[in-house]
Amino acid sequence: MKLQQGQVWKRNDGHECFRIVVLERLAVQFKALPDPESCDGTHQTQTKKEFCRLLKNCTLLAPEQLPPRPADRKRGA
Repeated sequence: MKLQQGQVWKRNDGHECFRIVVLERLAVQFKALPDPESCDGTHQTQTKKEFCRLLKNCTLLAPEQLPPRPADRKRGA
């Protein structure tokens, strides 16, 4: 598993999604979202180790499965 900025992970129970905002050597800043279409969420920071433990029960959403982000919609219009 290779983490990259912009990836969206969805919990297998379907209650929450995580979008990686900033990926550093030892830390990950991410946004916890109720669903991938939502822009409402909270920014959080964890160590990479803690974040990877959080992702154990998650699946990576492919870019095709994601709705266009608001910034992408403006560019396409």
